[in-house]
Amino acid sequence: MISIDPKNLPTAKVQSYLQAAVGPRPIALASTVDVLGNANLSPFSFFNVFSANPPILVFSPARRTRDNSIKHTLINCQATQEVVINVVNFQLVQQTSLASTEYADGVNEFIKSGLTAIASDMVKPFRVKESPVQFECKVTQIIPLGTQGGAGNLILCEVVKIHIDQAVLDPDGAIDPHKIDLVSRLGANWYSRSNQGLFEVTKPLATLGIGVDAIREDIKRSVVFDSNDLGKLGNIEALPTPEEVSIFVANNFSVKAVLSADDPEKVHIEAKKHLDNNDVISAWKMLLAKK
Repeated sequence: MISIDPKNLPTAKVQSYLQAAVGPRPIALASTVDVLGNANLSPFSFFNVFSANPPILVFSPARRTRDNSIKHTLINCQATQEVVINVVNFQLVQQTSLASTEYADGVNEFIKSGLTAIASDMVKPFRVKESPVQFECKVTQIIPLGTQGGAGNLILCEVVKIHIDQAVLDPDGAIDPHKIDLVSRLGANWYSRSNQGLFEVTKPLATLGIGVDAIREDIKRSVVFDSNDLGKLGNIEALPTPEEVSIFVANNFSVKAVLSADDPEKVHIEAKKHLDNNDVISAWKMLLAKK
């Protein structure tokens, strides 16, 4: 066994040990608005429930390790004292990952991730329609844990209204753990699906995904792709060039055969195979080959 003094390690290394060892952690998909009413959406895995009476949830937007800056979610909670915490299930995981992209101030992550903003009843921030459980909250306290990069900011939230999708309830009205199909975070790119086990989602740390809003409407409307597929398609930094698409078609006889059938659904099915193998670039080349 190795023994480590965290003061002797870079903060990023300490964080990697903490995130890999303390898990799986539930995910709070936190929706806030700024003082002008502009929406922001971001996931946090430093999150849990700490009280039932009053009902209190706590999550922690940490200062960025690389430059000690703070996140829009924290700024908004300080300014408005309101937040909606949406739980994340497997159906939302790719879009949630896309929402974690560090877009510039003023970019609406609801639009970029393709998630649906719906009005709340008691607070100004929007709820995520696709989330199976949504908690409208009033911020009761914010506790800064430090002033350097990596320092957390505990946001204590009192739940003032709960919205639950009836589809995740069992016959007795309780939340069925199989139906809700929650996901949680571990270290690096690893997630855990509560009823199946581990899987990976590439985290968009260094790039800005084009977003679900940049995907053609015929692709978004396709019956072949689910929400996670759209999240993957929106999570690339740039589309393949026409030259790259032409080379892809020229070098793949099976692709030519699919394209010659002149059936958009067959093209989508072929692209879906690439997505299932986490080959997003080939999926896009397939889709772009069909005008």
